[in-house]
Amino acid sequence: MNLTDVLHAVDVHAEGELTRVVVGGLPPLRAGITMADQRLALLKDDSLRRYLLGEPRGHLCLHAVCVYPPAHPDAAAGIVIMESTDYPAMSGSNLICTATALLETGMVAMQEPITEFAIETPAGLVPVRAECRNGSCERVQFENVPAYVVGLDLPLQLPEWGEVRVDVAWGGAFFAFVDTAQFGLEIIPQQADRLSDLGSRITRAAAEQIPAQHPLRPELHTITFTTFTGPPRAGGDGRNATVVSPGRLDRSACGTATCARLAILHARGEIAPGEEYVHESVISSTFVGRVEGLTGIGGIPAVRPSISGRGWLTGIHQLGRDRRDPLGVGFALSDTWRGANADWTIEVAGSKNLATGV
Repeated sequence: MNLTDVLHAVDVHAEGELTRVVVGGLPPLRAGITMADQRLALLKDDSLRRYLLGEPRGHLCLHAVCVYPPAHPDAAAGIVIMESTDYPAMSGSNLICTATALLETGMVAMQEPITEFAIETPAGLVPVRAECRNGSCERVQFENVPAYVVGLDLPLQLPEWGEVRVDVAWGGAFFAFVDTAQFGLEIIPQQADRLSDLGSRITRAAAEQIPAQHPLRPELHTITFTTFTGPPRAGGDGRNATVVSPGRLDRSACGTATCARLAILHARGEIAPGEEYVHESVISSTFVGRVEGLTGIGGIPAVRPSISGRGWLTGIHQLGRDRRDPLGVGFALSDTWRGANADWTIEVAGSKNLATGV
């Protein structure tokens, strides 16, 4: 067998959204480097993300999380999150998948009925509370970074539609929220293609027309997601479909979008501290959001949101490539990876382009 650059990974899904949690084989970090700095380093190079998520190893609906030794003394692990075209500072489904993988593989010691630990993310330290029974992680709850509203009922010019109205909020990323009633759509699997196409156009327009800048972190800016909202269909409090670049729907209720929506609901007087909000996804799986309290961030009123959801292991993998394989560094085509450019076309790579840098 000629596999090199081998990485060890655990596949997990959180309420339908799939993550590949890389737990071994990664190059060592510089001593003391934070996950925020490691995110920027990987963003600048980008070869590892392409190696993990591009074909022939990955696919459009897959995320990756790289698990590293944390810099924060209170963290059990550090993570950097990779999505199809982005490195979000925080992600609820990815956090739930990672916590589940760490507990069920024994990388974090499991205590029943509750295991508490913290994970260092690029957005900050995230405390985790996991419900555990009979050696399994049954539910993960975490308190996310503070969520706040950028603006409510903002006008957005959208080609072919004219002016539409959006709410913009931060929940670990910047989201534009749009009521599906404006477009005569429903959040159902049969309309996933229409929602993903329209949502991609809304994201691009919102990123160009509506400034969004984190008040304390200059590297965190720009609207990168659109979330459609609608009435519940499966017994929850509300339904959503978050469009993930380059153009597909989050299968889960999207944890960071749920946090951002909690900030919007509180700003509108529709939820109070201590209250829960059951958020449905397009496939009717759910995350439970809760406003734990009120706070501020850079002088902006914010909520302290928590999210809970379930994760399940789907596989354990050793990923690698044959050095003779010209496609082994990863590639993508625009038939599925909308907007794929020349950087994602087939290239023959030398050793300097290997994902692991070996």
